[in-house]
Amino acid sequence: MNLGLTRAAIQAGAGMTDLGGNSDVVFEQLDRAGEAAAAGIAIVPDCGQVPGMGTSLVLYAMEQLNEAIDVYMWDCGLPQRAELPWNYRLTFSIEGLTNEYTGDCMFVRDGQLVGIPALGELEVVEFPEPIGRLEAFTTSGGLTSAARTFAGKLQTLQNKTLRYPGNHAQLTVMRQLGLFDLEPVEVDGRPVVPRHLLHALWDPQIRADETTLDFILIRVLARGTVDGRLAEAQVDLVHYSDPKTGFTAMEQGTGWHAAIMTEAIARGEIPPGVVPVERAMTGTDFVRHAAMRGFNVEKVVRFTDG
Repeated sequence: MNLGLTRAAIQAGAGMTDLGGNSDVVFEQLDRAGEAAAAGIAIVPDCGQVPGMGTSLVLYAMEQLNEAIDVYMWDCGLPQRAELPWNYRLTFSIEGLTNEYTGDCMFVRDGQLVGIPALGELEVVEFPEPIGRLEAFTTSGGLTSAARTFAGKLQTLQNKTLRYPGNHAQLTVMRQLGLFDLEPVEVDGRPVVPRHLLHALWDPQIRADETTLDFILIRVLARGTVDGRLAEAQVDLVHYSDPKTGFTAMEQGTGWHAAIMTEAIARGEIPPGVVPVERAMTGTDFVRHAAMRGFNVEKVVRFTDG
């Protein structure tokens, strides 16, 4: 609904943020930048955890270097304890989840904007306990506008979703069965959309409830130079569900990033137009606002040229 909401915001003369995540929709929103500017309002799509906070932390990592060349991001929202058979709990819309597992991911490779198929490039990433070993693979929608913005400026910009080991194999089977497809198939003489069937069957099995404790994790590694020397900046954010408020980690990660951008619009700090996250606020400013909400962003800068 975000494109229609964008048109409504322009007509109403009201600033707006949304949680984005669909590259095609976001590009259509950005095409309306002139209309929003003429209406004197600022719209920032693609807020949330990733897309959103991840992009802000990409900026923060890049700002630790004099020149950034290659930037890599990994992120997840997971239950604090892996539980078979799925090792996953869903804390947002299942339509948003399966959207991430299909289509192309907008990356920068060799300085060029490219589309990389979702559910590819599997790797294993180690994190300090109690998180431990996670698998990572490509998913769509995480770097939509940022990839377009930094094409030709960075050599590499990419992100991968993190999951407990075994999740990628499950998703691969679902894809091979066609369960992510939107083209109807005939079942007992009636048309059935495979993805809708998957939603109906899978959502009740993975849906989080009031007992679910989750965490979010974002890691960004930016490689480049500092004072003429090769260096890398690593930025890590791990945040947990809050038993005092009852907010899940995912609710905090998505809602508070959007709230920070919405407040910036209200203060007149974001210029009129449809403004992508990476142009709305510096990473340093975002981290400052995030700290007020209890987000602990850790950074390490190290030289890599010996």
